[in-house]
Amino acid sequence: MSQLIEVQDHGPIRELTLARPPANALDPALCLALRDAIGTAAADGVGGVVLAGGPKVFSGGLDVPHLLSLPDTASLRDAWDAFFAGARALAGAPMPVVAAIAGHAPAGGCVLALCCDYRVMASGAFRIGLNETQVGLVAPDGIQRLMRRTIGARQAERLLVGGLLVDADEALRLGLVDELAGIDEVPLRARVWLESLLALPRAPMLETRAIARADLLEALSEQNIELDRFVDAWNAPDTQAGLRALVARLGR
Repeated sequence: MSQLIEVQDHGPIRELTLARPPANALDPALCLALRDAIGTAAADGVGGVVLAGGPKVFSGGLDVPHLLSLPDTASLRDAWDAFFAGARALAGAPMPVVAAIAGHAPAGGCVLALCCDYRVMASGAFRIGLNETQVGLVAPDGIQRLMRRTIGARQAERLLVGGLLVDADEALRLGLVDELAGIDEVPLRARVWLESLLALPRAPMLETRAIARADLLEALSEQNIELDRFVDAWNAPDTQAGLRALVARLGR
């Protein structure tokens, strides 16, 4: 397995930990490593997967400095394709996947969490959400669908339009996460939830899950992401100004 993904098995449960410090920024290599790790878990017949990050940052989202360094539109599209390959692997995983969010999860980190079946977040001041408009990006319809299916249309609109990040308590209240735990207990609580599913008759549970998650896969289809349109807007003045301001803040 790639060194970008650390693997630890707990009986029928496999823990996959994003391992690209300091913030697990989602560059193509990490995204494709995640895709491959999910594929390997499926081939190995594991019962469930815990997707972990942290500590303190689950994932800081897409690697914006990397994206800004790319020489042309084709390279940029390839990078976004890699991100969505990772997201679709989570959404389409044949086994349940829990996000163990032991830290901040903005933007792309939040998208990965939304693709999971269940979300356990560290209590405290950690924040999660889709802050795209804050940095000059438009959240595609498919990504908005992920948020709407999780917290409802009105609250999704409020968070998406404002590009708002919410703390753990607010995330739990909205239903953006399902459970809070102490930072050191997050992966354990994720495994406990998976164990409750694995105690059920497996075939009926998995078939019911597949039916329930069909809309998630549809949301991430190419027609609902409109990646070409998104990439074409990348060089818009507002977008570039917002992204470069973000990189300046990260460099401080």
